[in-house]
Amino acid sequence: MEKEITNRVEKSGIVQINLDDLYPTGERKIFDMKELLFQEQILLEKDIRSFVKQHDWSIYKNNYVSILCSVDAIIPLWAFMLIASHIKPHSKKVIFGTTKDMEKSIFSDIISTYDFSIFKDKSVIIKGCGKYPIPESVIIDFAMHTQEFAKSIMFGEACSAVPIYKR
Repeated sequence: MEKEITNRVEKSGIVQINLDDLYPTGERKIFDMKELLFQEQILLEKDIRSFVKQHDWSIYKNNYVSILCSVDAIIPLWAFMLIASHIKPHSKKVIFGTTKDMEKSIFSDIISTYDFSIFKDKSVIIKGCGKYPIPESVIIDFAMHTQEFAKSIMFGEACSAVPIYKR
């Protein structure tokens, strides 16, 4: 006689949220200003203007793009703005910063439009491990917004969740 397997977490009414489910599709790309510098030190306006005219900006179509400079060089702000203005029409989002900054910015947009009221008076488990590089600050921010509504918040997996908050 086989015993039916019961999902006790589902029956308990605990809501499990995996931030991977909110992770938007789209390749993440880095535009490194280093490639535009003369001897990786000096930005020449005529060179950047020439690059902007000749570059195929469509390679950023539907991508998330972060612009940075990986070498220690003084680059005027207008140069970053110029590059961003050419990437923007093709990309989903363009920011100044690292890939981690990009993920924070993407999730900031998601969190700002997320309906946290769905957690009203519920026990919530925010899953910890995932397949996407979700920054720790995003998980904390998500938990703080959830706290406004949830009865309790736990972190981890249902079998070993760590209590975080209880109203």
